[in-house]
Amino acid sequence: MTKFALTAAAALLAAPAFADNHAATGDAAAGEQAFGRQCVTCHNVVNEAGDVLAGRPNVRTGPNLYGIAGGTIGAAEEFRYGPAIMQLNEEGMTWNEEDFVAYTQDPTSWLREATGDDRARSKMAFRVRNPEDAVNIYAYLASLGESDSE
Repeated sequence: MTKFALTAAAALLAAPAFADNHAATGDAAAGEQAFGRQCVTCHNVVNEAGDVLAGRPNVRTGPNLYGIAGGTIGAAEEFRYGPAIMQLNEEGMTWNEEDFVAYTQDPTSWLREATGDDRARSKMAFRVRNPEDAVNIYAYLASLGESDSE
């Protein structure tokens, strides 16, 4: 009985950690700085009302990153994703911090592992070299808005 009670208590305590798979552990302020240095050339963050929260208004190289934290992979409207990202989209995969960090550090390798396709290629050529920057960028993006899967 005691073993069962301890197991149940541990499960209840761990539930919040599993419930919020897009919780960010990084520093959003540092992420804002890193986003400004590394991401604005190709990406912006524009909410549903059309307000530019980060980046420049008419950037079209990469997708709008509004709602990416916890959002469905490959879900930004009006962006033409590659086939590997669309495969993950069709599977309903969502971005979490771990996958976002891994993807931004080596997009093609991450896609190959996630899809199981050794020929998968990412359209994103840039790599965030510092893992701490990637974690902080995720925290910053999470601070800017709700995901599309909530």
